[in-house]
Amino acid sequence: MVDCQIRPSDVTRFPIIQAMLAIPREEYVSQSKKELAYIGDHLHIGFDRFLLEPRILAKMLVALNIRSDELVLDIGSGLGYSTAIIASMAETVVSLEEVSEFSNQAENTFVHHSVDNALPVTGTLAEGVSHYSPYDVITCQGSIETVPQQILDQLKLGGRIGAVVNTGHGGKCKIGYKTEGGIDWHTAFDAEAPELNGFTKTREFVF
Repeated sequence: MVDCQIRPSDVTRFPIIQAMLAIPREEYVSQSKKELAYIGDHLHIGFDRFLLEPRILAKMLVALNIRSDELVLDIGSGLGYSTAIIASMAETVVSLEEVSEFSNQAENTFVHHSVDNALPVTGTLAEGVSHYSPYDVITCQGSIETVPQQILDQLKLGGRIGAVVNTGHGGKCKIGYKTEGGIDWHTAFDAEAPELNGFTKTREFVF
């Protein structure tokens, strides 16, 4: 996976390469999906949830440049793979998933693999986890159209948020920097991903 998908995508940062070599991706999927764990595509893990394509996750992490003293909120973390990768770089990761079975399994996997700086939380994705905020970094493990203000309020001033944004004309991985005036978005690379629940724009009825 690293040699065929990650490095050819211009991902050269050692902490990311090291994490993706060391963390067993097959441990963060269901038993029936283990043989497919390293495919170069989004992997369905149940309940309309997907594990992001490794290349997209890696390139997003390059753009976010997470540091060892930072607190991260990982939204839509599924069975915990993205959280485990991020935990190898950050001080602490709050792993938010709305499917309780996923959160429970992720917690067991974290314990088994000694990922002791990851905190699984079960809750509504679009509400974030305000209890531990403000966060230095927020990641979204799926595509979004918009970010609810409730989540943006949980991001520290000067913090970053990374997500695949559905623009209506394809997708782009964007990094947003929180400023006094709001979120300053920058495009990192082109990407598409399955949607996360609760992050679509409200459609207005037009007569």
